[in-house]
Amino acid sequence: MSGGGPELLHGLPPILDAGVRTLILGSFPSPASLAAQQYYGHRQNQFWRLLGAVLDEPLPELAYAEKQRCLLRHRLGVWDVYRSCRRRGALDSAIESPVRNDFSRLLVDAPRLVSVCFNGQTAGKAACWFQAQGYETRILPSTSPAYTLAFASKLERWRAAAVALQLTAGN
Repeated sequence: MSGGGPELLHGLPPILDAGVRTLILGSFPSPASLAAQQYYGHRQNQFWRLLGAVLDEPLPELAYAEKQRCLLRHRLGVWDVYRSCRRRGALDSAIESPVRNDFSRLLVDAPRLVSVCFNGQTAGKAACWFQAQGYETRILPSTSPAYTLAFASKLERWRAAAVALQLTAGN
């Protein structure tokens, strides 16, 4: 660290291929996720548990590479709004000097993309840009343990979005 501020952190590459129809965007990986080099790597984050319930897949039990393959089979991608930032700790409210990912590449990397879901309000601040590009957007409750909405309530809202976007098992 220079100047006493937090060090510059760099995010993770997207989970993405040409078949992805829905992209789930978080804000920026937690320190645990960066250390593991895995999206939603903090054991208390509810992302894999919620998405597993929505898709009827055992995501929490799978190795990370299999989680990625499973998402892609369901035409789901995962990425973050920010490519880099400075932050002490894991809270979105501590993000400083964020730099957005280059989403223009989605036209080439994910040509079938039609919808973008945001994992929490901080990520959801990017919704207007995606709407302007013609994507359907939904801001969902954060899966972070810092967002204390009950799991059942989060699951209900994630399931409703999945039904609306035709992401449920069998589609």
